[in-house]
Amino acid sequence: MKIVFAGTPEFAAQAMCSIYDAGHEIVLALTQPDRRAGRGMHLQVSPVKEFALQNNIPVLQPETLRRTSIDPQKRAQALAAYDQLSTIEFDAMVVVAYGLILPQEILDITERSSRFGSFNIHASLLPRWRGAAPIQRAIESGDLKTGVCIMQMDAGLDTGDTVLVADLVIAPDETSASLHDRLASLGSKLIVEVLGSLQQGKEMQLLPQATEGITYAEKILKSEAEIDWTLSATEIDRRIRAFNPFPGASSNLNGLAMKFWNSKIADSKDVSAANTAGDVLGFSRDGVYIQCGEGVLEVLEMQKPGGKKIDAKACLQPLGIGEMLLRFQAKE
Repeated sequence: MKIVFAGTPEFAAQAMCSIYDAGHEIVLALTQPDRRAGRGMHLQVSPVKEFALQNNIPVLQPETLRRTSIDPQKRAQALAAYDQLSTIEFDAMVVVAYGLILPQEILDITERSSRFGSFNIHASLLPRWRGAAPIQRAIESGDLKTGVCIMQMDAGLDTGDTVLVADLVIAPDETSASLHDRLASLGSKLIVEVLGSLQQGKEMQLLPQATEGITYAEKILKSEAEIDWTLSATEIDRRIRAFNPFPGASSNLNGLAMKFWNSKIADSKDVSAANTAGDVLGFSRDGVYIQCGEGVLEVLEMQKPGGKKIDAKACLQPLGIGEMLLRFQAKE
């Protein structure tokens, strides 16, 4: 089949690679414009663009797909994208974490003639966690399972009928990084299955989403990363794992903004204390114990400013627990 692919991050690039390896022809890739990133603020291409360039796939990078934009440059980019999509031959469009809203007129192009329309890979069990950050919000909320939905796109925000669904159990020590990789692998497998069924002429069963249990996964903000030690150990543990790798949970210690990358709930038989929230209580075999508003958290991996991620014990031991009071600053 001839596919138009729209996506930007690594999650999307993995699906793109699987579609390509399955023998489908990707005739056009749409991805976000190059962005400045890193310490040198150099322009960096998206993983989707990188894959496209390596495999001689044409790339478009409009800042918007809305031809009604008041910005002349953006409007010109949208017009060019619309014209190219209107003239090339393709069978279906696959959209994965693209980052731009597809207006109805673009969706209409994908449904012309004998085309199959647009399909989206979404990393949640819709209608739970529609929106930008379904992986992180599932962990933060303590969900026991999540999954991937292949959805026939409509003009709403993740509201289309589902075509294929598969779920995954969220492990107790799951981080967004690890769950991302498992869901990316699952999504890649499912979209290849859907495209294969279309190619073979099999009838798709479209299932409307439930009208109950709808939740929205708001975009993760850096301001959410600061740890509030007055929360329970369970809540803080979920946030630390949800915000790994971005933006990284943080807390101030003696003027240093420390990052927290992994943790678990301390066993009550190992630690029994009634201290101020944020107090470092001592070392465990694998990390350090920190008092929370309710319960004690065992932090396993940390990072000093400008340093690397290391064992929390190795990170804090030089500061001398027992010789001085170590207390992470409470969120104001």
